[in-house]
Amino acid sequence: DSYKTELLEVNSFKEEIAGFTQEQIQAEIANFKQEFSKLQTKEEIKEKILEVRTRVFALVREASKRTLGQTHYDVQIVGGLALSDNKISEMKTGEGKTLTATLPLVLYALAGKGAHLVTVNDYLARWQASLIGPLFK
Repeated sequence: DSYKTELLEVNSFKEEIAGFTQEQIQAEIANFKQEFSKLQTKEEIKEKILEVRTRVFALVREASKRTLGQTHYDVQIVGGLALSDNKISEMKTGEGKTLTATLPLVLYALAGKGAHLVTVNDYLARWQASLIGPLFK
């Protein structure tokens, strides 16, 4: 299973990134954003997304741990991988859908084409945005 392989790769970065300062995490994300800004075609962007997503997911997981006090579980990483492949990832109430969605949201936002999280519940949308917002900052 390719997601299992990618999950192992995400997890392989855990100790290294845990030793990063906040500035190092932000600098690496900024560097990825800079790399994406040089790409011209959808194919180039798609290739770059596949190239960097495990590293980006590891960075987001560490940033989430620091800013929100929440660490993505392995099943949430796999859910994020599926979402970033434009697949559906079904999760029940309380399983961390919003936290899972932060992974592909950051990844696609780096490409500079916009990324949106949609929910049908206006109350939950506002509440979750207030909780997750610090991670994106």
